[in-house]
Amino acid sequence: MARPLTLLLVRHGQSAWNAAGLMQGQTAHVPLTELGHAQASAAAGELRALRPGALVSSDLRRAVQTAEHCARATGLPFTTTAALREQGYGSLEGRPSRELWDVVDWTDPHWAADGGESLAELHGRVAAYLGALCAEPPADVVALVTHGDTIRAAQAVAAGLGPGALPALTPHNGSVTRLEVDL
Repeated sequence: MARPLTLLLVRHGQSAWNAAGLMQGQTAHVPLTELGHAQASAAAGELRALRPGALVSSDLRRAVQTAEHCARATGLPFTTTAALREQGYGSLEGRPSRELWDVVDWTDPHWAADGGESLAELHGRVAAYLGALCAEPPADVVALVTHGDTIRAAQAVAAGLGPGALPALTPHNGSVTRLEVDL
């Protein structure tokens, strides 16, 4: 029986839109703030001590900037993939997050904003990526620089839970979450 793959899930540092309270989703151009760079640097130091053998990042700017810190700290090159992007919120991206409580149906994993992605679609995307990663792991310990909802989806997939059972808590910006995956 194969060993589980160890994933180190790094949530990007605070972005300009996190600080402004705006829904980011898959908006590509949002950079890290000064605090976000400090959080990314701290996460990179934590990652260095955990000694991953490979580093992969979402292709969104805030994640790539975080991955750059991680690459400098670990000495690892990194690749990017759209599979690690945040859940797409379509027409809601750029709007104040507080407005979404009246718009989003948080109880329905199949609900999606116009042009966006449902939790079920996010879960499916993450499950497919993790399945492929487990089938051909680039290392025994892989660091993935990604986003809050994507981390929650990965946690559900690893636990064998569906899209309606994602953990309620989103990891903090600049955090590192260890996850054992055996798919």
